[in-house]
Amino acid sequence: MKSITRALALAGAGALTLAACGTAPEESSSGGGSDAGGGSSDYKACMVSDSGGFDDKSFNESSYNGLVAAKENLGVETATSESKAVSDFEPNINNLVTQSCDLIVTVGFLLAPATGSAASANPDTDFAIVDSTAQDADGNAIEVENVKPIEFDTAEAAFLAGYVAAGTSETGKVATYGGMNIPTVTIFMDGFVDGVAHYNEVHDTDVQALGWDKDSQEGSFTGDFEDQSKGKAVSDEFYNAGADIVMPVAGPVGAGTLASAKEGEGRYVVWVDADGYETNSSDPDAQAVILTSVMKEMAVAVEDVITGASGGEFDATPYVGTLENEGVGLAPYHDLEDKVPSELQDEVDALRQDIIDGEVAVESDASPEAA
Repeated sequence: MKSITRALALAGAGALTLAACGTAPEESSSGGGSDAGGGSSDYKACMVSDSGGFDDKSFNESSYNGLVAAKENLGVETATSESKAVSDFEPNINNLVTQSCDLIVTVGFLLAPATGSAASANPDTDFAIVDSTAQDADGNAIEVENVKPIEFDTAEAAFLAGYVAAGTSETGKVATYGGMNIPTVTIFMDGFVDGVAHYNEVHDTDVQALGWDKDSQEGSFTGDFEDQSKGKAVSDEFYNAGADIVMPVAGPVGAGTLASAKEGEGRYVVWVDADGYETNSSDPDAQAVILTSVMKEMAVAVEDVITGASGGEFDATPYVGTLENEGVGLAPYHDLEDKVPSELQDEVDALRQDIIDGEVAVESDASPEAA
């Protein structure tokens, strides 16, 4: 695994700004205001977010929903700790260790070094990390017997999204950008631009994919996952350059893309991680511009890991979500169903099966290795 690298932002995008300390973990108890489950289990599952927070309408929120589902369905106790900055990761994990959590789920690639350190120091506590493996302090992947990686081959689903975007675009230009140049971001971007290229090959077209060069692994990044104004500025540039569909891979920063899309006619968005139409249910104007979403079924994966661990079946074998096991997928087109021609929808369905069958290869250096 490559060490964490921080990409240069687009012009005008500032450096990553760290906020104040993270929220302290909530104490679990049987009281009505606690994070405790309704059952009698003495098993305690805990979770630490990355700096995007649990209400990011993206991967933190989806992972948290898996914890909530485990609490409701299994009756386990839970505790959470919401990070506000990178500097919160290690103390937040350690605080949960002191609360006697049986399993601590950390959310996001950026928590990998802190997870590796805490797991090595606390061999009697089980850990799982969403979107990564454990890493040492230098960002090198390490195998720790009490850490279970929960990873997703999102390049496969993003390939489908790129194909849909290319077939739907009326300007012949689409775009993507990331929050930071890290594998769990670039894997989406690799799949997306390859999906556009595949559409061009099949249909003998020349749809352009702006914002990412897969060969050089260079492209457009805002530099963080918090500043939505940067996402809007980047998206404004893409839409003004003629792109009519943009895929942000930047957590809460993607809300800036929604804001930009709502300001002009014929502007659309491909969301990532969760079904953006559902997570933006309180904003019909945002729903109206979401073409589809590249989904990682993180809630299901997290609940499944907690279910196994609470039943005494924890192991460090990686979980890898794919199109075949439905760990990743493409969301419905919702309000924009009529914008995607039925012939294109049929092609996407067939392409999905071709990827599963190995007829079409989807490759990314960031793809996780299946167990």
